[in-house]
Amino acid sequence: MSNRVILCADSTCDLGPELVALHGVHLYPFHIVLEDKTYQDGIDLTPDDIVSIYKERKVLPHTAAINVQEYIDFFTPFVEDGCDVIHISLGSGISSSHQNACLAAEEFDGRVHVVNSGNLSSGSGHLVLEAAKRIADGMPAAQIADEVRALTDKVSASFVLDTLEFLHKGGRCSALAMFGANLLKLKPSIRVNTADASMGVDKKYRGSMDKVLEEYVRGELEGRTDIRLDKVFVTHSPMDADKVQKVVELVKSLHPFENVYVTQAGCTIASHCGPGCLGVLFMTK
Repeated sequence: MSNRVILCADSTCDLGPELVALHGVHLYPFHIVLEDKTYQDGIDLTPDDIVSIYKERKVLPHTAAINVQEYIDFFTPFVEDGCDVIHISLGSGISSSHQNACLAAEEFDGRVHVVNSGNLSSGSGHLVLEAAKRIADGMPAAQIADEVRALTDKVSASFVLDTLEFLHKGGRCSALAMFGANLLKLKPSIRVNTADASMGVDKKYRGSMDKVLEEYVRGELEGRTDIRLDKVFVTHSPMDADKVQKVVELVKSLHPFENVYVTQAGCTIASHCGPGCLGVLFMTK
């Protein structure tokens, strides 16, 4: 008989509290460093806090990877309780946390299985839910890990940004690029490459955010026959609720998804992308 399987993930999976509770996911909060003080993602610092502090003081936080010992301390109680562990990590090309989790797993004689999501935000969240389904079906941990790893390239993750100010302030966008985007009213979309978890500009939209969001969503979903319809995420940083709802209604009108999950991105996305960032994240067949 297989050991009971515990499902863990980095807090960057952006599932939201309802899905976390429903599927019994154990999250390890990422470290957010702001003005020399370290916070825990979603526990003592929220995306709304980040936006408010930036507006007031023009300072942004940076993220710090979870270290090896922290992961060892995190996994130990589960293994000592006789359980196996599946851990879905933030993509290895984005953070050293994945490698640190793998090093920690070596201390547990094959009882901890780390899955490189090759993704971030609810792109990783898709894989967490895939693992949860297999745990519920009674599948052993090693098989779950293998099957979920095989799904990483089936996740489509992208976001459209309302502003480049946070990317510029964080050193990821030049002042010239930001000035040009503002002048031309450009809103870039960022796509995750699941092969190496790198991110790059996909398309550049022009116009008001309402217009851009509709064009982005239609571009992602309209006319496609390869999309899995069991679930889709609409994940956003701090944004006007009416804009989010319009996106949700459009998503539902384009495909008969069984579940449309609306979640707010955590501090990692908010600190890099700022307010008004939204993504439609789904899986392909």
